[in-house]
Amino acid sequence: MAIARRTLVDVLEEAQRLGTLGDRPVAEVIVHARQFLPALEQVTGKVVDIGTGAGIPGLVIALDRPDLLLTLVDRRQTRMDALQRGVTALGLQDRVTVLCTTTQAMAREITHKSVYRAALSRGFGSPVDTLEAVRPLLMIGGWAIVSEPPTPQPNRWPHDVLERLGFAEPQYLQGVAMFHVEQ
Repeated sequence: MAIARRTLVDVLEEAQRLGTLGDRPVAEVIVHARQFLPALEQVTGKVVDIGTGAGIPGLVIALDRPDLLLTLVDRRQTRMDALQRGVTALGLQDRVTVLCTTTQAMAREITHKSVYRAALSRGFGSPVDTLEAVRPLLMIGGWAIVSEPPTPQPNRWPHDVLERLGFAEPQYLQGVAMFHVEQ
């Protein structure tokens, strides 16, 4: 039985009904997710979205950048079941993988360790937790791209943590902070 194609708005409104996406207007959620796109201009290949929940920003990126292979990760099974249905309804299953796991478990698997060119995070955890979670997944030369408050707050990103994890100092674009993996 073929699954009818749906729009991104349909999928995100369903996520709101299921409680896997907050109550911000869907149009605003999409606009916010698109703030990740400029940071991905030079990125090709594999990208991971950690703590993806309803698939934000990963679904938006997948639709706007069909050249990328995305892995959407969250540890909550009910969210991932709903997200998998959304990926299928959008016709993205050939280049979007949905995983119910933790970043720690991923980092122990050869198929995920140091293979991603970029890691995205909209609201995974504290700044330090986020960087520690994505670093094992990123290849040298990759990028961590994290949602940032409207006014960048450099003190959120301790220099000693960046240095320990091999990240360069952050670069800021509207709505995101970018961290290049140097070692």
